[in-house]
Amino acid sequence: MNQIKELLRKHKALIAYAFFGALTTLVNIVTYGVCTWFGMSTGWANALAWVLSVLFAYLTNRRWVFESENSSRSAVMKEFASFVACRLGTGVLDQVIMVLGVDVLGPKIIPEPYAYLWSLGLKIASNVLVIILNYVFSKLIIFKKKK
Repeated sequence: MNQIKELLRKHKALIAYAFFGALTTLVNIVTYGVCTWFGMSTGWANALAWVLSVLFAYLTNRRWVFESENSSRSAVMKEFASFVACRLGTGVLDQVIMVLGVDVLGPKIIPEPYAYLWSLGLKIASNVLVIILNYVFSKLIIFKKKK
């Protein structure tokens, strides 16, 4: 039992990141799915999903994943700006994957009745790549512990 507790303590940030990352992904995919269901274009739906998921991710990552100790307004703003900048990079990657995969490639290879499922599947695959990159950026750049 002590070994399990030690393992959980040692990997607390990674476990929390996985949990809140799953919730962030859910926010992203549900927002995208609802927006496209109601006729919003792929690009706009994906952009709105990105904005909402980045705000959710910052709040949860700051508090429960990396336990940021920045408390001054300027430090928090710098941290938030760094977070958004890194997320912009992966957001652009996600946007390119979605627009090219759904709007350009999709109609050429996916029959129309399956286009919506294709777009959701592509959204999930894109999120896996984005989550991995976001963890690396968060750990090494944004919430880097001061020595």
